[in-house]
Amino acid sequence: MSEQTASEAEHDPGLSRRTLGVPSITLMIIAASAPLTVVAGGVTTSFAVTESLGVPLGFLVIAVILTVFSVGYTAMGRHITNAGAFYAYISQGISRPFGVGASLVALVAYNAMQIGIYGLFGFQLSMFLEAKFGFASPWWLWIILCIVVVGVLGVNKIDLSAKVLGALVALEFLVVIVFDIVSLAVAPEGVTATTLNPAELFGPSLGIVLVFGVAAFMGFEGAAIYGEEAKDPKRTVPRATYAAVAIIGLFYAFSAWAFSVGIGPSNIVGSSQEFGPDLMFVFMSDHMSVLFVDVMNILFLTSLFAALQSFHNAVARYFFSLGREGVLPGWFSHTSKHGAPWAGSVAQTVLALAVTIGFAVHGSTGGAEAMEASTGNPAFLYPVLTMFTWLTNTGAMGLVLLMAVIAAAVIGFFRRDRRGLSVWTTLIAPIISGLLLLWVFIMIVANFHILLGEASPGFGTYILPIIVLLAGLIGIIWGGALKSRNPEVYQRIGHGTEPGAYGTEVIDVVEE
Repeated sequence: MSEQTASEAEHDPGLSRRTLGVPSITLMIIAASAPLTVVAGGVTTSFAVTESLGVPLGFLVIAVILTVFSVGYTAMGRHITNAGAFYAYISQGISRPFGVGASLVALVAYNAMQIGIYGLFGFQLSMFLEAKFGFASPWWLWIILCIVVVGVLGVNKIDLSAKVLGALVALEFLVVIVFDIVSLAVAPEGVTATTLNPAELFGPSLGIVLVFGVAAFMGFEGAAIYGEEAKDPKRTVPRATYAAVAIIGLFYAFSAWAFSVGIGPSNIVGSSQEFGPDLMFVFMSDHMSVLFVDVMNILFLTSLFAALQSFHNAVARYFFSLGREGVLPGWFSHTSKHGAPWAGSVAQTVLALAVTIGFAVHGSTGGAEAMEASTGNPAFLYPVLTMFTWLTNTGAMGLVLLMAVIAAAVIGFFRRDRRGLSVWTTLIAPIISGLLLLWVFIMIVANFHILLGEASPGFGTYILPIIVLLAGLIGIIWGGALKSRNPEVYQRIGHGTEPGAYGTEVIDVVEE
């Protein structure tokens, strides 16, 4: 146990305050979902794997589920402002040990999402440079360089990240809108509402469509993570959350429908299976200039970069929150003069480097060839089929599980005092969304081998979900141990908001 004095606190001021407004937080949330990446990759993958024409409506159904979830989630957020978000909500709504368990699941999930996206980024940039300039380069080289850039932005003032992400997201939207317009103009089978027919969605394929679609929304819950840096947390966070869900849901549904119109409803499934994520670029190559397609490819890369930065910021703030309250070593709570959680940012950067090096070494020592032999996929796809696919799907699974638990936490938080809120907000909406999210989670686990691109369940199908669940179990055990081992730290769990939050000029932190 060590003490951080008021003098030291002056040099470690905590997160920047009153910095972010609704537009900034909304853009960072949307950046995490990577709009161009979802339309190019997520939409085609959903059509190809599910063989269902109900993909556009699937996005709307998910948006409705998450909107209902947000009713209780944002209501709880008006009473809890903590960079740990899920961790704090579950600590106060269920129990402190469960909150610690949730924090470790969140760290695994957000890190998995972020590091997994690096795999696709490195692969795409390497392939683009080779195709355009004949410059062959290892995929992992570009990941390492990108990790450095993301890390530098992560330790600087948060509004710098917000401005960078805002500009990138605006360009992504512009490109996708142009794609949508071209698709509707081409319309080989006419502008038809075939893929908007409810009968195409509500059938045997409903569950798997939602399983593939829900990953496109991951990151929407992150508004609460920026609550301590919001200009008005009680208003900014709820507005940003609802805005993000509405924009993402409507935009993806419209673009998926436009995509189906541009290719033709009768051809969209077959074409998606043939070309995969390249279908969007192949289509635009036939109807737009080479220059525009090159711009699209570049913005596809910046879309991935924006998602990387957004998830990096979220991980850094989780580390900060847990370090501040003593659940993790106290140095995780250190912030820069800009109010950025530099210790958490550095920790995430180091972790990303370590995992990238691990995949690079495994791929270069026979892992890529072994994958080709067992799956028939080309060895050069190794970072996409392993690092990207394994980790991002694991992250999405963990976040869906956490949202289902959050729904229960909302009920627990308002059980004794509804704080003037309606039964719909404090009970009915959480029950409905919680059950639906739990069902989606079960469907993810049941179809996990499909998400990983495996014909039948294999080693990864079992080990990756176990890692997520094991992280939660370890956290629960550790949280329970703190109750007897360090009661003072135990009382802080999920209740800290900033240095000095405990009513004293001296802040105790745990040193491991």
